[in-house]
Amino acid sequence: MVLDIVIILAMCFPMLLFTVYPGLKLGDYLEQKHAISEASKRKVVIIFTVVFTVTLSSLLYYI
Repeated sequence: MVLDIVIILAMCFPMLLFTVYPGLKLGDYLEQKHAISEASKRKVVIIFTVVFTVTLSSLLYYI
């Protein structure tokens, strides 16, 4: 169990290369369409990037 978590977290670092761009695009979209502030945009980008990274890494590990 702990080894699975360590492997998934280790696989997160390369996945960051693929998930930063969609996070930035989502932040830009929300800023344009819903007029969110810059601070909220940063939070959205960081949270989406981390969640999407962990999701991709766990899917890659378990599939």
